[in-house]
Amino acid sequence: MSSQPKCFIAIAGNIGAGKSTLTRLISDRFGWQPFFEAAAENPYLADFYADMQRWSFHSQVFYLGKRLEHHRQLVDHPFSVVQDRTVYEDAEIFARNLYVQGHMNERDYDAYRRLYRAVSSFLPPPDLIVYLRASVDSLQRHITRRGHDYEQKIAPEYLAQLNQLYDDWTGSWTTCPVLPIDMDAMDFQHNPSDLDAIVARIREMLPQTAC
Repeated sequence: MSSQPKCFIAIAGNIGAGKSTLTRLISDRFGWQPFFEAAAENPYLADFYADMQRWSFHSQVFYLGKRLEHHRQLVDHPFSVVQDRTVYEDAEIFARNLYVQGHMNERDYDAYRRLYRAVSSFLPPPDLIVYLRASVDSLQRHITRRGHDYEQKIAPEYLAQLNQLYDDWTGSWTTCPVLPIDMDAMDFQHNPSDLDAIVARIREMLPQTAC
């Protein structure tokens, strides 16, 4: 185990906000280990799309379990890490959205929330969450540009609903500091000065004893 101070930051944001790109750029700039979203073959996915209300709880519990495993790996890693998407987003955004839309009933949602709170309470939080906030127009441009077929039919209303949930979550989150970044005014992928500005703000918000 390394005796050097260790940092753990996470990049959060809606679909197409730029999480993976910033994770890579930050890991290169700081020399940290990047952890990208773990691909997981969800055995409930086909059933979920066929009957969302019946299978939403099972599907979300599967994703929560995989995300918790991933979070634990980051915490146990001996060196500083930067994470693409957090365990908290599964519960605070995507499971909550299923409940709000009526695809998860109140009993299942309550059971899911209890499980999430119980297990996540034992996991050390990141030192900082960087929240990439983008308008629906910006998200749609990014989604179109990267060209993933399965994302092209995402409705703008769905992105808007997730944006609202992200704002609600980050606005009330107190477990660790949150650094919001206005993606409508930033192009850190192509403008080095924008990336420099984000790096400077991250350094300001990290614990003085870390990294």
